[in-house]
Amino acid sequence: MAHRVTFIPGDGVGPELSEATRRVLEGTGVEFDWDVQEAGADVIEKFGTPLPEPVLESIRANGVAIKGPLTTPIGTGFRSVNVALRKELDLFACLRPCKWYQGVRSRYENIDLVIVRENHEDLYAGIEFEQGTPEAKQVIDFLNSMQDRRIRDDSGLSIKPISIWGTRRIAKFAFDYARTYGRKKVTAVTKANIMKHTDGLFYAVSREVAKEYPDIEYDEYLVDNMSMQLVQKPENFDVLLLPNLYGDIISDLAAGLVGGLGVAPGANFGDNVAVFEATHGSAPKYKGQNKVNPMAMMFSGVLMLRHLDEGEAADRLERGLAAVIMGGHDVTYDMKPNRDDPTAVGTSQVADAVIAAMNAGA
Repeated sequence: MAHRVTFIPGDGVGPELSEATRRVLEGTGVEFDWDVQEAGADVIEKFGTPLPEPVLESIRANGVAIKGPLTTPIGTGFRSVNVALRKELDLFACLRPCKWYQGVRSRYENIDLVIVRENHEDLYAGIEFEQGTPEAKQVIDFLNSMQDRRIRDDSGLSIKPISIWGTRRIAKFAFDYARTYGRKKVTAVTKANIMKHTDGLFYAVSREVAKEYPDIEYDEYLVDNMSMQLVQKPENFDVLLLPNLYGDIISDLAAGLVGGLGVAPGANFGDNVAVFEATHGSAPKYKGQNKVNPMAMMFSGVLMLRHLDEGEAADRLERGLAAVIMGGHDVTYDMKPNRDDPTAVGTSQVADAVIAAMNAGA
């Protein structure tokens, strides 16, 4: 039976990446019933919003979606289309695997990390007060009345909420993921030595959750030390569990260890919905040039196949991608030792090569 999946091509280079990804997913032999939905900058004139309600309805109904990059148009009221998508669908967990493949240009080898980032709370919760507004003054006056340390009157404010409930469900997600995929350790990362009542709470709740998973090792690192450790000894870590802001930063650092965002897949999970996506932007200046690396979205397709319990197909696609990377010929300019290499291929040709590698038994 075909899997009913919401398919969002995106904008900028999104449609090219999405088409290439669709081809390799179908090339695994798995059957899909694609529910194509439009979102992003290209539909705002038609719908009055970059995130039309039919897109959300489709994802809720199907439970699974894969999307190309989306641009957030200036002046729409959206801070980010992707953030709005996560909030509307309660996609509380961001998953960012960072795995090295032979042939990728990197200073590191044999890295296999998974970043689990909480999506809704922390400094990204969107609770802000602009400097000079009556609301900011009211909050500053209230806070100054409660403590000896004074906040300057000319300050802007961002509120950092971290809850027991939000932390517990992201921690359980990390441990469940580790158990499901045979991971050995979960490491929580915060700055709890300074932010004792927010990051400290994140640690406290994560420790309690860890007790429910005696088969999984648990430890903790401060985020500044973790940044250094990842540069020096990334092989010491497995699954990293982080609040929103640190997760955003560390996930890009980890992607840099394995070759960059061009090979970095991503997914966002709620209780009943999962959305798979490339983690890079829409790169509108390259639109229509058949130039951009589609592998991040293809690797996101690998994650989707595993989520759909199509493990054999996921392994075939991953092996096909790994074979093309190791071969080094049928890859885009960004994966060549010299970015001006005339042998670099286009987005569509990468798909051709991956399909050929799968058919050859890679």
